[in-house]
Amino acid sequence: MKKCGINSPEAPGTSAKYAQAVETTGAERVVYVSGQIPVTTDGKVPESFREQAELTWCNVEAQLRAADMGLENIVKHTTFLSDRRYRQINSEVRQEVLGNIEAALTVIITGIYDEAWLLEIEVVAVA
Repeated sequence: MKKCGINSPEAPGTSAKYAQAVETTGAERVVYVSGQIPVTTDGKVPESFREQAELTWCNVEAQLRAADMGLENIVKHTTFLSDRRYRQINSEVRQEVLGNIEAALTVIITGIYDEAWLLEIEVVAVA
């Protein structure tokens, strides 16, 4: 499977490390990961946004492992934030977790299902 990030010079550039579009060829499997939340396996929700973001990415990674995939298989991720004041920390955590992985990205500011959750993340992965 080959994955290629696309960033057209005819559209605005990005302010962070992600691709405006991602092309995949030779993929045999596609996994759609439902919105993952900042809850531990024993039902606890961390207080700080950073801890919630890190935990949510851990939960994303756990779902990918269950599908015999990893973060490198992500081609698209959508983050739902409860408040725009979390944009910067969200971006920092995402870059720490994903490093140089190029994937398409959308961030949406919206109400979240549970008021204790400050974000939710869903991904699409291919292998």
